[in-house]
Amino acid sequence: MLLAAGSVGRPHGLDGSFHVTRPRPRLLVLGATVHLPGGETAEVVRRAGTDARPILRLAGHTSREDAEALRGAELRVERAETPALGEDEWLAEDLVGLRVADGARSVGVVKRLLAYPSCELLEVERPDGADLLVPLISDAVRDVDVAGGTVDVDLAFLGEA
Repeated sequence: MLLAAGSVGRPHGLDGSFHVTRPRPRLLVLGATVHLPGGETAEVVRRAGTDARPILRLAGHTSREDAEALRGAELRVERAETPALGEDEWLAEDLVGLRVADGARSVGVVKRLLAYPSCELLEVERPDGADLLVPLISDAVRDVDVAGGTVDVDLAFLGEA
């Protein structure tokens, strides 16, 4: 399974380096193999910048023109090659589609994970089509059971009495 790791942004310098837009820094490490459109794979041979604004260079892409040709391309990484997760850590792909409930009361289904400056949020689609944003904090989320396919939330904490 390939995971989205970011997209190639504007070139940085003359050596084939580029900025990454919508980065997932945990997946974009030095030495990682990234998959590009058209079936091409390349190793990350330079990793600079910050986690919020990484700069990469890929093996075989050594000029500003090479970086410009990749602009807009999605970078993907094999799930099997991702770093191990710690306790209470999940990949966004693991959470999408999980059933959300408050105890026995059904709430909806996780639509996606949103990254906000203070914390990440679960965007939960309710049966009526409305969305509920649930911060991934212990007061709002009692339990995440990826294997069981459920997320237990506290609707009272969220103001949904």
